[in-house]
Amino acid sequence: VAHCKGFFFCGQEPFVADEYIERLAWRTPGGGSRGGEAFDPKRLLEEFVNHIQELQVMDERIQRKVEKLEQQCQKEAKEFAKKVQELQKSNQVAFQHFQELDEHISYVATKVCHLGDQLEGVNTPRQRAVEAQKLMKYFNEFLDGELKSDVFTNSEKIKEAADIIQKLHLIAQELPFDSLMGFCCYPLSYPGKYHDLECQLIQEFTSAQRRGEISRMREVAAVLLHFKGYSHCVDVYIKQCQEGAFLRNDVFEDAAILCQRVNKQVGEIFSNPETVLAKLIQNIFEVKLQSYVKDQLEEHRKSDAEQYLKNLYDLYTRTTNLSSKLMEFNLGTDKQTFLSKLIKAIFISYLENYIEVEIGYLKSRSAMILQRYYDSKNHQKRSIGTGGIQDLKERLRQRTNLPLGPSIDTHGETFLSQEVVVNLLQETKQAFERCHRLSDPSDLPKNAFRIFSMLVEFLCTEHIDYALETGLAGIPSSDSKNANLYFLDVVHQANTIFHLFDKQFNDHLMPLISSSPKLSECLQKKKDIIEQMEVKLDMGIDTLNCMIGQMKHILAAEQKKTDFKPEDENNVLIQYTNACVKVCGYVRKQVEKIRNSMDGKNVDTVLMEFGVRFHRLIYEHLQQYSYSCMGGMLAICDVAEYRKCAKDFKIALVLQLFDTLHALCNLLVVAPDNLKQVCSGEQLANLDKNILHSFVQLRVDYRSARLARHFS
Repeated sequence: VAHCKGFFFCGQEPFVADEYIERLAWRTPGGGSRGGEAFDPKRLLEEFVNHIQELQVMDERIQRKVEKLEQQCQKEAKEFAKKVQELQKSNQVAFQHFQELDEHISYVATKVCHLGDQLEGVNTPRQRAVEAQKLMKYFNEFLDGELKSDVFTNSEKIKEAADIIQKLHLIAQELPFDSLMGFCCYPLSYPGKYHDLECQLIQEFTSAQRRGEISRMREVAAVLLHFKGYSHCVDVYIKQCQEGAFLRNDVFEDAAILCQRVNKQVGEIFSNPETVLAKLIQNIFEVKLQSYVKDQLEEHRKSDAEQYLKNLYDLYTRTTNLSSKLMEFNLGTDKQTFLSKLIKAIFISYLENYIEVEIGYLKSRSAMILQRYYDSKNHQKRSIGTGGIQDLKERLRQRTNLPLGPSIDTHGETFLSQEVVVNLLQETKQAFERCHRLSDPSDLPKNAFRIFSMLVEFLCTEHIDYALETGLAGIPSSDSKNANLYFLDVVHQANTIFHLFDKQFNDHLMPLISSSPKLSECLQKKKDIIEQMEVKLDMGIDTLNCMIGQMKHILAAEQKKTDFKPEDENNVLIQYTNACVKVCGYVRKQVEKIRNSMDGKNVDTVLMEFGVRFHRLIYEHLQQYSYSCMGGMLAICDVAEYRKCAKDFKIALVLQLFDTLHALCNLLVVAPDNLKQVCSGEQLANLDKNILHSFVQLRVDYRSARLARHFS
């Protein structure tokens, strides 16, 4: 039994029947679990029977214990339920008592409130009577002319004295002067008595401000709030705040620092801080800033327009920046309008005629920049044609004389200056910036257009257009020898300058006029300028005549009749003629110059015209000579070299023309029997028979009966 108890209760592990039987069999002698022992089933059975009996006894004992505990638990549950019922009854009784107490308290409170109202009804007239008695006492002292009360003689009770004086003053103001009482109260209504105390309070406020006693300042300001001199107290505060605040050269930074300092302090002193701060800002703008702006602008207004405009722009910008900083403070409901009015009051006299000053300065400055440049070149400007675009187109159509009359020698000068252009654009850029800042929004597009018109007049007309006209006049005639073609240099520089002009148009003018009717007007003006310049560039096509003239001179000087009809047919050592080499070299230089001088479609247009004229020149040049067999081969080599040169044009039409010319030159060397076959080839089949015939006639053997018969 002891062994079973130990097995059941000594540990916390759950009971497992198989393990228990296994252990029991292992401990029983003869159970067969130990090694070396014989198995004895009877003994094992006997052991099992004994253990079963022990377990039954144990089960009965535990069952009795469980029943006893259940009975005890039921008894305690009944006792607990009974106790809970008693507590519920006690709680109900207490709640009833609480309700009765609450009703009693409410009844008493009602009585107390009623009693308080009755006491207040009695006490209020009493207090008024006491106050009236005190006022009458103080009134008698004023009538006697001797102020004996401590409230008037003690400087520390100035607040109480101010309250009494204020009340007596109001009473005196309400009484008619022609009554006896009014006549007696006249000393109180006379400004001296009232204002004496006001002056004392303001003096006390001033002293407290100098000592930095914020609490005393707040106390005195609260007293003065009911006096007429309260605004004077604010004025004194504003005046003393500015003492020593503007010691540096930067009045705008000093004003910002002062307002930040006062903004932190004013709420601790006055009951209406936003009004006081707004009055301080108004005083700063109307006194300090207006005086400073006037001193800075009036000094240069009539003597130096450039410095005047710079100062006006700088001062207006700094004033608006200061206004932006002040927007952070509480200045009332519409602080934006308040600050705008202050700024307008300072600058209105300067902004009314700003654009006239701007245009006048820009005009004189631009004229000076141009004149200084032409003086540096020792050049006296000539008057140029003033005709419109239609007049230019008509001159172009008729190819009449150039607008400046006979050809002039510009000595290689283009009369275009990068420095002049940069200076003009910089002046205009600054003018646009000032216009944006200083113009009224309703006048901004109109003013910007006027500035743009100045730029067009001096940059496009007086400088670029004049240079183009001068360049056109400087184009030599087509029969000139060793002519220098500077017009392409003019075109190149004018093209670069116009890109800068267009960039400023987009970057600085467009934002100012983008949402106004002036936009279309500016775009049309710009379009007219471009068209006018393009017409003049088209007129410069006469430069190509000069190029062709130079090539004619080269061919005339270098090409010999014996080149294509050598005396010794078997002793020709050159691949192409010297004239061809020089012409190709000249053409390549001109092509490169044209590409560098122009851009866009203009390059292809000019190169096509130049290529066609180049082809016509070579075609007509070849028609002047007779060709032997070896001379014809040399002509083919020359044309092949011309064709290589034509590839640099990168124009399909030009290359096609030289391909055809090269095919025509084959007629100079082909055997008579093959002439018809060659003429019916792909490149020559569509040509006029007269053209083919003209080339065949250049052969030295053309008059032979055989050749004439084959070609007929």
